[in-house]
Amino acid sequence: MSTVSTLTNSSVLFKDQWIGFIHDLQNRICTALETADGKARFIEDAWERPEGGGGKTRVISNGNVFEKGGVNSSVVFGEVTDAMRNQLKINGHSWFACGLSIVLHPINPFVPTVHCNYRMFELYNKAGEVMDRWFGGGTDLTPYYLFEEDAQHFHQTYKDTCDAFDTGFYPAFKATCDDYFVNWHREKERRGIGGIFYDYQKPDDTKDLQFWFNFAQACGNAFITAYVPIVEKRKHMPYTPANKHWQEIRRGRYVEFNLVHDRGTIFGLKTNGRIESILMSLPPTVRFEYNYQPQPGSEEDKLLQACLHPREWASPVSGE
Repeated sequence: MSTVSTLTNSSVLFKDQWIGFIHDLQNRICTALETADGKARFIEDAWERPEGGGGKTRVISNGNVFEKGGVNSSVVFGEVTDAMRNQLKINGHSWFACGLSIVLHPINPFVPTVHCNYRMFELYNKAGEVMDRWFGGGTDLTPYYLFEEDAQHFHQTYKDTCDAFDTGFYPAFKATCDDYFVNWHREKERRGIGGIFYDYQKPDDTKDLQFWFNFAQACGNAFITAYVPIVEKRKHMPYTPANKHWQEIRRGRYVEFNLVHDRGTIFGLKTNGRIESILMSLPPTVRFEYNYQPQPGSEEDKLLQACLHPREWASPVSGE
């Protein structure tokens, strides 16, 4: 068997494993979220991409808990276009990408919005050989009111997950997250309180293909543990029109980031992605009010300060 054949076959087998993991994770997360909501069910919209591949867009709306949300999987491929070369700095003949993307916008302002994305990308030459392969992903929390115990629970869940693989991961990936989900046009205002985020992680002699597969699997599995208990704790809290008003102001910041800075949105648009799936991340109602500022010292201001000045939420490893 030739070297090229070995590489190609191993790539095909690994892609099948990755796709299976993504679809299984999608199913399990949808089940957990439907249980937490207690009313709404996900509606699936399976779609095909003319240039290659497709996906399963699953949307939940008008529930007891979730006003709008999506848990989307995609398996897409095609030839590298000039737009991809220029905008995304990708060089090669063809490409493959598969991942899961989640955004949930709850009704209650005391339940945070959450985003999650785990993906794998392969680049090929004209012979179909793998030229490059990398992994990316992360999960981050966007509360509208700051409950410190919720922030600590969320971050600790991901720190524990990262520490099981490499104790350097959490501080590095938290810092990357803090510095990625930023509205730079608003004086470095974060859209939330972060989490973890990593990109362009490539297998090497110390962390091979199986390592990154296992790590992504652990991070994906941690989503339910990190988020659903917060939903259960806050979903019945009473709220006022003023609380809802503030939620919609902050949702506006979420929209700004996703449309101006988010690389996933840009990638989807540059690869002729499905617009409804790409823009699934946008909340149903938002407010853009001129120069809106919360009252200093208020609960709203407390949240804003946490977005302006990232904090350490998780407990350090013993001995650090």
